[in-house]
Amino acid sequence: MPTTLSDLRAVPAFAPVVADRVWRAWWEDKGVTLTELRARLDESFATDPVPSTFVAHDGDRFLGCVALIACDVEERPELAPWVAALWVEPEARRQGVGAALMTRAAEAAFAAGHAHVYLAAEPALAPYYAARGWALVESDVDGLEIFARSRR
Repeated sequence: MPTTLSDLRAVPAFAPVVADRVWRAWWEDKGVTLTELRARLDESFATDPVPSTFVAHDGDRFLGCVALIACDVEERPELAPWVAALWVEPEARRQGVGAALMTRAAEAAFAAGHAHVYLAAEPALAPYYAARGWALVESDVDGLEIFARSRR
């Protein structure tokens, strides 16, 4: 499947679908409204590299997204930035879209001068991230595994 990775700033028409997928996957059950989530997402339109959101797409067809944010785990505020909210549409899974999105977000962090980038995952997903070059740095931080990738 042809895939283009774009900064959301360059393809703002994808913002509603990005907000919808991220909200439904992680925030709806926590009582956060879609409007609140969209306001957070809109911070990605500022000029600073963090936060940023990246979109995988085939023309105008949305395939997935990922964010680069300042902090994803409140218990580890000293770690920054974080690759977060990785979402791939079900029909685009197992085709490298997720790995490409994570790499794009990590590269953006390194380009912004960060030596490391972090990622939090549920334990069941830890093998997926480890197989894609993420190193486990801490386990069971509020039930999450903390991974890092370093600039080469």
